[in-house]
Amino acid sequence: MNTRGENRSSKVPEVALIFWIIKIAATTLGETGGDAVSMSMNLGYLVGTAIFAVIFAIAVTAQVSAKRYHPLLYWLTIIATTTVGTTLADFADRSLGIGYAGGTSILFAMLMGSLFVWYRSMGSVSVDTVRTKKAEVFYWVTIMFSQTLGTALGDWTADTAGLGYTNGAIVFSILLAIVVAAYYWTRISRTALFWAAFILTRPLGAVVGDLLDKPVSAGGLALSRYSASMVLFGLILISLYTFPQRAAEKSH
Repeated sequence: MNTRGENRSSKVPEVALIFWIIKIAATTLGETGGDAVSMSMNLGYLVGTAIFAVIFAIAVTAQVSAKRYHPLLYWLTIIATTTVGTTLADFADRSLGIGYAGGTSILFAMLMGSLFVWYRSMGSVSVDTVRTKKAEVFYWVTIMFSQTLGTALGDWTADTAGLGYTNGAIVFSILLAIVVAAYYWTRISRTALFWAAFILTRPLGAVVGDLLDKPVSAGGLALSRYSASMVLFGLILISLYTFPQRAAEKSH
């Protein structure tokens, strides 16, 4: 049980429409940004993962150490998880030869394990309860697994399953629409639906990112990874300053 002194104000944003818009933009940026470093710069997946892992470590340390919610810091940390998730999944799937199906299965098991341990340890995996350093660590570890899983799942759907990037985006959009419908018209746990939506936005961003920057011969639009990344980052900044976000309120 947490002591009173350990409880702090929430440092994660309230879940509203703008949250999901920024989340999808951030996950798409993670794909284009990760590919820009590992592919366009020809640094490779391992070096790209090392670079983004350092950025992620710095960002998440600053986020956990912060005393209150800082929108820009929070979303920079999210972006860090998406970029390192992109290069890490690509390294495991392609360089290590695990394959998309194998990588997806392993990462899904790790994600479920993270949620299970978090629940057993804290009694809840709701974002409303992320008010202690321990809960924050679980939160960011779970997000890290979900972002990496999303890259593998998106690539598996578009490439191995043969749906392509456009059809892959349609599939994940439909699945997200089902989650939204369940939120409004069923009594399914809101926490379960949040994590379902959170996980699904990552493969959606992965296939949209690939659609933007992959060659036309591979089914993409062949846009510059650098330009696409800058536009997406600009969209995130505009959204943050146009629609200010509040910290999540404590559930009663």
